[in-house]
Amino acid sequence: MPSVSSLDDLIEALRCLPGVGPKSAQRMAYHLLQRDPRGAERLSAALDHALKVLRRCARCNTFTEDDVCERCQSPKRDPALLCVVEMPVDLNTMEQTHAYNGLYYVLMGRLSPLDGVGPKALGFDRLLARATDGVVKEVVLATNFTNEGEATAHYISEMLHARGLRISRIARGLPVGGEIEYSDAATVAQALIERRDY
Repeated sequence: MPSVSSLDDLIEALRCLPGVGPKSAQRMAYHLLQRDPRGAERLSAALDHALKVLRRCARCNTFTEDDVCERCQSPKRDPALLCVVEMPVDLNTMEQTHAYNGLYYVLMGRLSPLDGVGPKALGFDRLLARATDGVVKEVVLATNFTNEGEATAHYISEMLHARGLRISRIARGLPVGGEIEYSDAATVAQALIERRDY
């Protein structure tokens, strides 16, 4: 059986990235080797370093170099608010809005029984302990509006309602600056259902 060449191994390694197929991985590999060997070295060193020093925050479960991340330690944050998101990238998007000043909990996924991802795999016991610490008063569910995201939000809501916490869900509907004419019927319907007093 022939051994895998270093080039083939690099191409295959690049395929682990989301949305990167065989052709894209091949283009990336050739680009790094031909045009940007310094970039390849930086990428290699940064990835190696990140794997060695990054861990999960003990409070919010996102990536950090410390036991508790800077955000969780901030005295400027409202500890009574806990926003639950699926992934760190969702946390970053929420932060960019400058509309939320509470704390977070990152699930690192969403319920997906077909893929074998259940409550145990997502560490819902840790979320329960975090949400019922006696300080949190409201849990904001900010999972995606996919079937899995909705199922995840519903499960968490059921789990936490019985604990006397206020549970809210981010709204959905028309985007800011969007025109009804160009929106799909399901989005317009949801905007109507979730309308509020003006």
